[in-house]
Amino acid sequence: MSGSRFWAKKRTRRPESGKADRPLAWTLTTGDRCDRCGARAYVRVLLPSRLELLFCAHHNRQYASELTKIALEIRDETDRLTRTAA
Repeated sequence: MSGSRFWAKKRTRRPESGKADRPLAWTLTTGDRCDRCGARAYVRVLLPSRLELLFCAHHNRQYASELTKIALEIRDETDRLTRTAA
């Protein structure tokens, strides 16, 4: 592995409602996978290079302190893990 380039990927933009207000304005789906381990992604990170990184909750916790220093935006949907069905 060669540092961050191993798991940094460009992603296709998919707005929630056809019009995105912000770069990361859409919701992650079950098809979005962690760039480190392949588990379901709950966090999307936009870097200054316009690369997007996806992380599961575990890898988000592992890299969060470093990513907050360099990311343009972080969309954290880990609260979806604790929601209960109504």
